[in-house]
Amino acid sequence: MSPPGYVGRFAPSPTGDLHPGSLLAAAGSYLDARQAGGRWLLRIEDLDSARVVAGAESRILHTLEACGFEWDGDVIRQSTRRSAHHEALDALARAGASFECSCSRRDLADAAGGHIAGGSAYPGTCRQGPTQPGPTAVRFRIPDGSVDFSDRIQGPQRCDWRTLGDVVIRRRDGIAAYQLAVVVDDAWQGVTDVVRGADLLGSTAWQIAIGRALGLAPVRYAHLPILVESDGTKLSKSRHAVAVDAGSARQELHAALTLLGLEPPPGLNGAPVRELWAWAVPRWTPEGLRGVPTVPLRE
Repeated sequence: MSPPGYVGRFAPSPTGDLHPGSLLAAAGSYLDARQAGGRWLLRIEDLDSARVVAGAESRILHTLEACGFEWDGDVIRQSTRRSAHHEALDALARAGASFECSCSRRDLADAAGGHIAGGSAYPGTCRQGPTQPGPTAVRFRIPDGSVDFSDRIQGPQRCDWRTLGDVVIRRRDGIAAYQLAVVVDDAWQGVTDVVRGADLLGSTAWQIAIGRALGLAPVRYAHLPILVESDGTKLSKSRHAVAVDAGSARQELHAALTLLGLEPPPGLNGAPVRELWAWAVPRWTPEGLRGVPTVPLRE
């Protein structure tokens, strides 16, 4: 059963054009919201201004419109929400749920034996206060214990907080980090359900913890399979992670629906996008994707 007043959303970053993986996530989110009779919101996550590509937002919006997406209300830009993010940061600081951290990426790499990436949890170096002078980031103080949650597609999940580590919620340049901003903005927009790619499944426990610390209403999550190459390898930027062609919107939408287990029948070949949506929405069954972490892109 969908919760009363279902509100879903799609939140692309304007760091490039819409690519097939993003279209897949948008389609899954849209199908879920429309089948539930709910609202579907569009939010542009443009906090990291240094990475914003000129013209990308307008191209994303144009491509979504060409593919027949219809969002409810105005498009919200995350960059207009900075004061709300800082209010949340202040609330967490007052509650003792955050701390300043002076560790650089090199410091963390040294602590992890030379590996900056790879999932090593933050070692807690600055939990009692910054260990070096200079600019600091702010980290969320992960609570003790673990969290269990049920993902509507990927199934039961258990996360030990300590294996995740204290996540950055405000960068050294003063900008709120993704993990905080997405929680605050989802709550402000009344989002009840987040449907997105399984590449973000690992962020969910952090976001649940931050939401709890801020006293926000819980959100239901559904993580769609990640789009990969036909041989199962990561989608290569040089091959298929290219911009969705708005001029071939019907074909692009047809491909996305097929990857989501909804291959339109031959009778819809050549049909306009509105007819594809009208056929697909009542047939959406996220349970059919349950436990599937990846879906291969068809050649």
